[in-house]
Amino acid sequence: MGVSPERDNDSLPVLNEQLCFSLYTATHRIIRAYRPLLEPLGLTYVQYLVMLVLWEQAPRSVGELGQQLHLDSGTLTPLLKRMEKSGLVLRERDSEDERRVLISLTEEGRDLQRKANEVSDSMLCQIELSRPDAMELRARIMELADTLG
Repeated sequence: MGVSPERDNDSLPVLNEQLCFSLYTATHRIIRAYRPLLEPLGLTYVQYLVMLVLWEQAPRSVGELGQQLHLDSGTLTPLLKRMEKSGLVLRERDSEDERRVLISLTEEGRDLQRKANEVSDSMLCQIELSRPDAMELRARIMELADTLG
């Protein structure tokens, strides 16, 4: 995937021909582009992803959040504690299973959704893709992720 047809197989890999480097670079630039859109909302990029999941359906267990976001609980727990401290979410033990911690939205967290509605459209404008083209690209990238997963 990363080698030009005109290169012979004995030459060393070239950075700019690596798919992984293109994805890495795009990821960093996308996250950087989100920053000014999310700062007025008081969210980091990863907090925004958590909120997107919770706006779809809450409450969710920490395990469910981690599975959907591909984050381990060691990364997620401190993040959720900060989000709780800022008043966006509540962390509560599941009454049916004390081992599970459920994450729900506060009223402030639900209200933030209205303010965040423009973030996705603003990003589409910045990357100059139509919604259908963006969805096609997303699907191809997720196919790659699933293949590697």
